[in-house]
Amino acid sequence: MTSPSRPSLRARLRYEFDKSMSAGPVALIGWLALLSIVVIMVASIILVLFQLAPEGGQPVDFLEAAWESLMRSMDAGTVAGDTGWTFRAVGLVVTIAGIFIFSTLIGVLSSGIEGKLEDLRKGRSQVLEKDHTIILNWSPSIFDVISELVVANRSRNRPRIVIMANRDKVEMEDEIAAKVAELGNTRIICRSGDPTDLYDLSLVTPQSARSIIILSPDSEDDPDSCVIKSILALVHDPRRRAEPYRIAAEIRDARNVEVARVVGGREAQLVLADDLIGRIVVHSSRQSGLSAVYSELLDFDGCEIYTVEQQGLVGKTFAESVMSYESSTLIGLVTAEGHVELNPPMDRRVAAGDRAVIIAEDDAAIQIKAPLVEPDLSQIRMPAAVAQQPERVLLLGWNRRAPVITFELSRYVEPGSALTIAADTPTIEDDIGALAVASENLKVYFSRTDITSRKALEELNISSYDHVLVLGYSDILAPQPTDTRTLVTLLHLRKIAESTGRRVKVVSEMVDVRNRELAEVTRADDFVVSNKLVSLMLAQASENDALTAIFDDLLDEAGSELYMRSASDYVALDVSVSFYTVSEAARQRGEVAIGYHRPRPDAAANGILINPPRVLPKPMSKAIG
Repeated sequence: MTSPSRPSLRARLRYEFDKSMSAGPVALIGWLALLSIVVIMVASIILVLFQLAPEGGQPVDFLEAAWESLMRSMDAGTVAGDTGWTFRAVGLVVTIAGIFIFSTLIGVLSSGIEGKLEDLRKGRSQVLEKDHTIILNWSPSIFDVISELVVANRSRNRPRIVIMANRDKVEMEDEIAAKVAELGNTRIICRSGDPTDLYDLSLVTPQSARSIIILSPDSEDDPDSCVIKSILALVHDPRRRAEPYRIAAEIRDARNVEVARVVGGREAQLVLADDLIGRIVVHSSRQSGLSAVYSELLDFDGCEIYTVEQQGLVGKTFAESVMSYESSTLIGLVTAEGHVELNPPMDRRVAAGDRAVIIAEDDAAIQIKAPLVEPDLSQIRMPAAVAQQPERVLLLGWNRRAPVITFELSRYVEPGSALTIAADTPTIEDDIGALAVASENLKVYFSRTDITSRKALEELNISSYDHVLVLGYSDILAPQPTDTRTLVTLLHLRKIAESTGRRVKVVSEMVDVRNRELAEVTRADDFVVSNKLVSLMLAQASENDALTAIFDDLLDEAGSELYMRSASDYVALDVSVSFYTVSEAARQRGEVAIGYHRPRPDAAANGILINPPRVLPKPMSKAIG
């Protein structure tokens, strides 16, 4: 083997020059400055050495010659005043060199500024914020999440929301500006990057963040894997902070929940989006208006759920504690180990370390107070016995939440109940064959049907069903076409109900909250806006580390559920009573009353009032507990 020959001096110098040039605009400016100095020095030496001066003028010293050369290199017009051909020749050479140097310098500066602006447009600079909320990934839910966080941030000083997604920074900012009307005192900061990459995550400074929301990205074939990778990158980052993060992450497939829990531990609250929507659809179909109750509990504009330590309750029974608030509603406890107990036994005593689960307008309103008035025990009534009957349910349409709805429905219905699924998707037969039910109480039937055809719907004998659920084809259509087809189906159902004279309870899922008001003309009993509810849950979970566990209990057949029952089952309706009396009536039955429904078209949330005043008597039609 022969050793390689040593590179020549010229080759080495060229290599070093190329390396310096690749360093960017700063290196180029340095070379231009060096070239300017060389030209000026050479010209000055020639002027001094040959005693050159303008015609009729005196020769100058070195400093004066350098100044004259510098002026000619910076201003091409200076040479026009020179006299004497020898002096003119030197001045002209310096001027031509100056034109070349300064035109190149302008080009370098222009390119450098354009490059910096492009870098800023890419959103790759470090975020230097503290106590900010981070949103990772991009989906249609992001606008509702931002809107809710804006409401939550009203009382904060200089709140910031930092968003990172695999999208152009300017496009994200423009879309947010177009779809989020009011940002209040909240500032939005967008960054482009991969939320699963450790380096990119460092740009949004999670170490100093208040909370982190991870959305399920619509642009990915396997969105759950992206969410889990982001959780993994945050929790196991070598540069992470010592204190636990507060992470709220959206998961679509229930099969991925266990892995996400292992990765995130106690730092991550998982919002199982399809499971959440499916359960709320089932509960709302059985109790009209219940989705408005869930929306009120999740909306930052109304009353929210807080978990706070209440030393004044320690040693009291839960029954005594329920009546200890005037402007808040106690609904449960969180143990020191983090276990949620909603509506625990009335004789359960509050222990040191327990946190109270309270519905309140804000945390400042949570104060323990003795009842201002005594409950009127003479107005308390007992419920009338109601025999449970088998139910016939019709499910129109299909998406990935339909299996969850079927399974949840089978957990609540009486023996002999039936579910008929009418839909028309390419794989509907295979999907129906894979359905699972919790018990034999529910029999499932299927009919391939075009649910946008009135003739096809009339053949289903709509009036023979107790409940009708309408789902959109959101798995195969974009949000707007999905909601459009849903609206067509609802309009047909309305006309069919008018022609038969029999009212059927109809609950529909909407994808885009903007179509909610438009759908009111169909007069359906209830609407579940899927994207909106998931967004509300994520926003609330980022502020409350026990929220997902609380809603898991509320939506679980084995847990403590929300019910809308006739107020006459609790109190007399022929006289005005305080809500203390309603609370006492519920307490005697081992329940907690959280509000009431007063049907009024002009009322907020369709007349749903959560955590009402305890003293002022209000007429009501249904109690919520």
